[in-house]
Amino acid sequence: MSRLVHFEIHVDDMERAKEFYSRVFGWTYEDYSEYAGMPYYGAVTGDASTPGINGALMQRQGPAPEKGQAVNSFVCTMSVENFDRTEALIKEQGGTVAMPKYALPGMAWQGYFHDTEGNLIGIHEPDEQAQ
Repeated sequence: MSRLVHFEIHVDDMERAKEFYSRVFGWTYEDYSEYAGMPYYGAVTGDASTPGINGALMQRQGPAPEKGQAVNSFVCTMSVENFDRTEALIKEQGGTVAMPKYALPGMAWQGYFHDTEGNLIGIHEPDEQAQ
């Protein structure tokens, strides 16, 4: 069995994307641009003692996804402590709602957003009372 160990988010404006993910989710970065031969920042997404994986922001090599097009890639979903607070941060930082908050009954609150680079991302607040 193979397990997911890394993700890459393709971005047009590296500084804008770094600021978005840092302010919304608290991510920090390690610059691997020299190694990668392009703007490439390792994203530290949390403490190594908690479930999850680290990834990277990398310079987009082609056109950005168009609004409304079908999803044609993996979608990253972040676990959050407070859906509504995180949604507000996403909007404050230039993100937009793609699919509003909805209940996964007895499990969680889920929703999807476009980041500042047009990528689709999800947020997930565990809540056994979600209805």
